[in-house]
Amino acid sequence: MSKALVFQTDFGLVDGAVCAMYGVASTVDPTLRIFDLTHDIPQYNIWEASYRLRQTIDYWPEGTVFVSVVDPGVGSTRRSVIARTRRNQYIITPDNGTLTHIKKIEGIESVRSFDEKLNKLPTAGESFTFFGRDIYAFTGAKLAARIIDYDHFGEPVSVDSVVELPIIPSYREGNQVNGTIDVLDVRFGNLWTNINHLLFHELGNERGERLAVNIKNDTRTVYENTMVFARSFAEVAIGEPLIYVNSLENIGVAINQGSFAKAYTIGTGTNWHISFHKA
Repeated sequence: MSKALVFQTDFGLVDGAVCAMYGVASTVDPTLRIFDLTHDIPQYNIWEASYRLRQTIDYWPEGTVFVSVVDPGVGSTRRSVIARTRRNQYIITPDNGTLTHIKKIEGIESVRSFDEKLNKLPTAGESFTFFGRDIYAFTGAKLAARIIDYDHFGEPVSVDSVVELPIIPSYREGNQVNGTIDVLDVRFGNLWTNINHLLFHELGNERGERLAVNIKNDTRTVYENTMVFARSFAEVAIGEPLIYVNSLENIGVAINQGSFAKAYTIGTGTNWHISFHKA
């Protein structure tokens, strides 16, 4: 059976771009099993592309091929690469920071760079702006269909040479833990922090206990209040804020049946800081 092929882009689904990628992959091998991670990455947001790979990849089997295309530098000198993770999965992507979270958290075993001109869809002609279709979907399909072999494709490059986006680690300072708001649970507006549940529990927090929460955008305080640490949303009243452990076992902040991000105009990234301490 062919390996699974999983697509992620910032293309959206309002036009034919993603469907064209499906068509290319199906032409390479009609028996491929093709899936979507997401196509709603905000335009050009490499950080979120990196995070969504990290959110998803652990739940896919060995041998799965991921194609991630968030590529504001399309046609530039940035490399095209295939990374093999420590769990023997493959990610085909521009080398622009998309592999940051996989490299830091999941681990990358090896990386190979490949020539875009030599591995371009033959029917693409003079087009040089849709590498998602013409290079990444095409190459990903060939890898998933075992038409090409990773160990003999392209040229090996150092894992250390892979481009990384800056990550600010979470940390404990006395009776307080500090971190950043990495990403949103988009549909519901929950805040997902980079504070691991083990670091959070170093404060001796018990469920049902109230903690003080402070959120800053750089140095400007945007939110300051206390809220309960709950097992799930149902443990607080509708409209009440809560602290919880999210599906990646990091600390999240939410409003039960509401959007915390929208209510308080909270964003994401390394300039959004959050801290917790006992009230």
